[in-house]
Amino acid sequence: MNLPRRLFAVLAAASMLFALGCASTSQRESTGEYFDDSTITTKVKAAIFAEPSLKVAQIGVETTHSVVQLSGWANSSADVATATSVARSVKGVASVQNDIRVK
Repeated sequence: MNLPRRLFAVLAAASMLFALGCASTSQRESTGEYFDDSTITTKVKAAIFAEPSLKVAQIGVETTHSVVQLSGWANSSADVATATSVARSVKGVASVQNDIRVK
């Protein structure tokens, strides 16, 4: 094999490995999905903080594959429902899993 063909073969193999390394699997998010989930988490946290009735609640937010998981403590079941509603209203949220407990 001459030098240009070897170089082409090495570059093709390297780009295939690079593409596979950035792909998502059922256990791992791709780079783009990770940043999308981070953006969704930030937007949900901001929306919850902006809701006057939830400012005193201790609510954690995590996002995986556009599914938001809420956890922490709230003062009433109405606050739990409000947090769920606020999270669902954020663009990009596929679904919400609510694990918030009432104090």
